[in-house]
Amino acid sequence: MTRSRTVCVTAALVTAALGAAAVPSVAAPAAAPRVAAACPTGWGSLAKTDWSSTAGEYITNARTGCHDCYDRFVVDVPGASADQLGYTVQYVDHLIQDPTGQTIPVSGGAILEVVVRAPAYDSGAPTYPGKVGKALPGVNLTGYHTFRDAKFGGSFEGQTQFGLGVRARLPFRVLQLDGHLVVDVAHTW
Repeated sequence: MTRSRTVCVTAALVTAALGAAAVPSVAAPAAAPRVAAACPTGWGSLAKTDWSSTAGEYITNARTGCHDCYDRFVVDVPGASADQLGYTVQYVDHLIQDPTGQTIPVSGGAILEVVVRAPAYDSGAPTYPGKVGKALPGVNLTGYHTFRDAKFGGSFEGQTQFGLGVRARLPFRVLQLDGHLVVDVAHTW
């Protein structure tokens, strides 16, 4: 009798376990806490330059984006391959328009000058709608962590100048992609 009772109890436990496994849980599991993004380090804040030339290609747009670890500035140069996109990106005390020498006011704790070696005009006609000394058209920096201002410096002799007002002198990187020059500025050191 003990043996048959053990078999019955074992059978009951197995049936209960299988039945419980087959019935979906009523309570939803607690949401997993969001893990903070691992932000890149080691970018630095010294000037970065590539003397390549984008001869025959023109700037058509400049735009921004806000990411978990950095704010992004993108200059669109359709048709230019990554190895053709020449640039100089550096922190400056003042954004000085080339060639007039006039200072363009840029808000923020630091100014990052972005010069792309591609014109914003073709045969004298603008290919990018920016106005010298004015905010970049279509760019709204509300809610950004790092960017405070974005101004068009103009285009002269095959290169185009932009000024980014940033919260402080923060590390940045420059990426050359087909058709795009990308500048990422970190939110923190």
